Amino acid sequence: MNILVLNGSPKGENSITLQTVRFLEKRFPEERFSVLHVGQRIRRLEQDFAEAEDALMHADLLLFCYPVYTFLVPSQLHRFLELIKERGVDVSGKHAAQISTSLHFYDVTAHRFIRDNCDDLGLSYLGGLSADMEDLLKEQGRKEAEDFFRFLLWRKAHGLSEPKRCMPKEFTPVPLSETAAPAMLSGGRVAVVADYDPDEDGPVRALVARFLRVAPFETTLVNLREFPFAGGCLGCFHCAADGTCVYKDGFDAYLREHIQSADAIVYAFAVKDHSMGYRMKLYDDRQFCNGHRTVTMGKPVGYLISGPLSDETNLMTVIEARAEVGGNFLAGVATDECDPDAGISALCATLRYAVDHAYRPPKSFWGVGGLKIFRDLIYQMRGLMREDHRFYKKHGFYDFPQKRKGRIFGMYLVGAMMRSKKLSKKIGGKMTEGMLMPYKKVLEKAERETVKN
Repeated sequence: MNILVLNGSPKGENSITLQTVRFLEKRFPEERFSVLHVGQRIRRLEQDFAEAEDALMHADLLLFCYPVYTFLVPSQLHRFLELIKERGVDVSGKHAAQISTSLHFYDVTAHRFIRDNCDDLGLSYLGGLSADMEDLLKEQGRKEAEDFFRFLLWRKAHGLSEPKRCMPKEFTPVPLSETAAPAMLSGGRVAVVADYDPDEDGPVRALVARFLRVAPFETTLVNLREFPFAGGCLGCFHCAADGTCVYKDGFDAYLREHIQSADAIVYAFAVKDHSMGYRMKLYDDRQFCNGHRTVTMGKPVGYLISGPLSDETNLMTVIEARAEVGGNFLAGVATDECDPDAGISALCATLRYAVDHAYRPPKSFWGVGGLKIFRDLIYQMRGLMREDHRFYKKHGFYDFPQKRKGRIFGMYLVGAMMRSKKLSKKIGGKMTEGMLMPYKKVLEKAERETVKN
């Protein structure tokens, strides 16, 4: 079988993810592996796609191989998928699978993105392996990689691909109303980060223009198509060590001075390939110039999106989780699926409230779980990621459970009492009453403060 490895890592042959492929290549010598470094060579492929098209046409199985970057695949691999569709390369009927490495930080959304695009391309999707970066160094990790590949070969031999879950749909945006009165400015600044062709009157441009007209804020518009990006994130971790990016295109300074300095941020883009499009993903990845530091926490965010967002549950998960992990309040998402006028008005009003009241809702699993993964990573790698470590330490992110010695000791005492049949019988329902005592004190205090005020 001819297996074409689409290596989405910008590190090329030095990719950690690719080492799992090299391991499988040695363990399954009867299969023919070839590697196309699409992440490292994306600029060249944009100019000449002939080599990639030839490799795609001669492959039996496309194996997407990448590190997870910011909830999804690296922007370079995102762009490669766009190029396949733009060039009209017909890979339908071929098989596909994926291998990723990460710390299991939203690997599920990255895998869903690849799978949805496989459906678009008519590929028969066989499955994916999500590995930890160090799994290949462990016997169990190597076994899991071999087991995955054997299962993949078995599925292909028996024609047992995954059922298709997503098909491209036609979409017609709901137009905005003809008129809208400008709002009175009332303090605060919103940065609008958009991706649209400035020379065309498209739906994203219309959404942005309406927001700029009715928003009760001073606004700064940043169109990503006008910024001279030198390239996508390289995953070099230089920024985590000293806070600076290796690129000299000025993006890190521009980001901090013009965007992250605002009181709120609004993102505007069209749904493309089940995501936000290559440029917005490039912007997202390049924000890693802040390392793992949630430098905009406390700022509300909003979205202006053109396209069938209600069909894109994975993209909506990315949007919601991205806000929670960053410590941002998601003030709303206005789309042109239905009544964009009302959506933009609601977004403006909610942003106004969030800025005025510094509103920050508590996190759900998406935010709590995601941050704990990075908490453990930064603590282990604090010798390298010095800037990240300072930030996490300053903001109290190192909330390790082993630090709560009083609670741990108390649970030992409770456990010992519960194991005693005599004491357990004597305590009976008083255990629940004891658990409620701290909450009763909170309620009593709230009542006293209400009466006093």
